[in-house]
Amino acid sequence: MGRIVVVTGGGSGIGRAIAARFAADGDRVYITGRTEHSLVRAAEELDGSYPGEVVAVVCDSTRPRDLALLVDEVNEHIDVLVNASGGLVAGKPANDPLEELRETWNAYVAQNVLGAVLTTAALRDLLGPRSTVISIGSIGAERRGGAYGAAKAALSAWSAGLSAELGPQGVTANVVSPGYIAGTDFFQGGMTEARHELLIEETHDKRPGTPEDVAELVFFLASPGARHITGQTIHVNGGAYTTR
Repeated sequence: MGRIVVVTGGGSGIGRAIAARFAADGDRVYITGRTEHSLVRAAEELDGSYPGEVVAVVCDSTRPRDLALLVDEVNEHIDVLVNASGGLVAGKPANDPLEELRETWNAYVAQNVLGAVLTTAALRDLLGPRSTVISIGSIGAERRGGAYGAAKAALSAWSAGLSAELGPQGVTANVVSPGYIAGTDFFQGGMTEARHELLIEETHDKRPGTPEDVAELVFFLASPGARHITGQTIHVNGGAYTTR
């Protein structure tokens, strides 16, 4: 019998690649997102391409009412929870620069931290021994990240605390932190050829990452071979940012 997997932001980009990887293993995958049309289309495409079942649940991970409906929809033991929703936020111009700054930072925190915190809290009672929570961070947390990077750094700090809290129950919690990943809408049309080349040059293997690179690491962290890995932020960036 396959596992039960929940992937927030599973309708596109990295989240979709993660959902596809688990569906390829025969798991039942619930993908969530805010836009019904694209989410349902992604679920239909994935469900028809892999042995596992893919179910779309329209859900804004920052809204408690939506999360309550998600809990009712899943309503069974969850083996893997992947907090993959997040990303850049479109600015909202305001007359007061400080007001604009406040709104921008609030939006980044909500989209990149609060959603993961609320989703995990909502689904917590469905987690059990040998479950895992994996959140998607960013290389932006380590350098030049602005509000987005600060939010992703906060995500890692929260996840480390979550690991300590859930570890005695047999639940692991980690962050996968990608570098530059091509083939997504992350940059919202703002990627230039010069920036693309610069980001590749920063890597050791001289190539951009792919959503599948991230998905494979997430899949491993949810495997039996990773049960003693918890409380970590694990980077997948081709050497653009190194740790020791």
